[in-house]
Amino acid sequence: MKDIENLKSEFESEISNASSQEALQNIKSKYLGKNGLITKLLKGIKDIPPQERKDYGRKVNELKAFIETHLREKQEYLKEKEIENKLKKEWIDLTVPVKPVFGSLHPITQTLERILGIFRGMGFSIEEGPEIELEDYNFDKLNIPQDHPARDMQDTFYVNKEGYLLRTHTSPVQIRTMLSKSPPIQMVAPGKVYRRDDDPTHSPMFHQVEGLVVNEYANFRHMKFVIEEFLREFFQTQLPVRFRTSYFPFTEPSAEVDIGCVICGAKGCRVCKDTGWLEVMGCGMVHPNVLESCGVDTEVYQGFAFGMGVERLAMLLYGIDNIKLFYENDIRFLRQF
Repeated sequence: MKDIENLKSEFESEISNASSQEALQNIKSKYLGKNGLITKLLKGIKDIPPQERKDYGRKVNELKAFIETHLREKQEYLKEKEIENKLKKEWIDLTVPVKPVFGSLHPITQTLERILGIFRGMGFSIEEGPEIELEDYNFDKLNIPQDHPARDMQDTFYVNKEGYLLRTHTSPVQIRTMLSKSPPIQMVAPGKVYRRDDDPTHSPMFHQVEGLVVNEYANFRHMKFVIEEFLREFFQTQLPVRFRTSYFPFTEPSAEVDIGCVICGAKGCRVCKDTGWLEVMGCGMVHPNVLESCGVDTEVYQGFAFGMGVERLAMLLYGIDNIKLFYENDIRFLRQF
């Protein structure tokens, strides 16, 4: 019993003077190791008279628990001291001016922000939606028939047989907006879209911005003004703009929008195929079937919609002839922006 008390006093003195994790580990090995003092006391219990063994074992176990607790507390204390000392040595003066950081936004991001900034200035709100979309929102409510080629597996990435797919345009955001908000609506929907395309002018993933206006007086002339002003603001020049008759299931009448070629000044070149014109977006008056599928009263409201590819506009703005350059992460290309 006297040996146990002596060991306790010796341990308290040693742990009080321990100032490092290494010293603490040595103390732990001395008392609790395979050949440690506590281990020896427990092994020697067989040499204790039977009538004293119970009390002896209890005392040894109490000492063992005492040592373990104090070792754990000392270890935590030393860790905190180490962190505190490290912080003092690595102290940073936050008032010192930082070195300039070199870098820039990706050209697609710059183009997208340019587009959205113009539409914000026109009073459009920005709406977003999921990239994994329901077939009902991506096709059905947009008046796209069941046998339309856009639904083929060759054009659309289907996720499963339950009607989920990677959206092929951001038009589903227009549907979700009309289902959740009452007219008047004036919004644009930016985001990634997915199609089975892969060539120098097309990518299986690209960015779109689609716009929608629904109110009591929306008309083709209103739409024409919005698009012309957007294009001239985007390219920062008075470009010639023309509207060609076209067809989209979700608009009627529909049109393709062309601008005078920004590469050759509408004189004719390889980019515009010597026509002097470049196609930049599609547009049209929202089909009544689309409005009715979203619960919009077509006796009171009408609307127009338009959609553009961000990569397409970026290629024209920066004079880039291969869409893949945007996604190859070539630092020689990116540092130009």
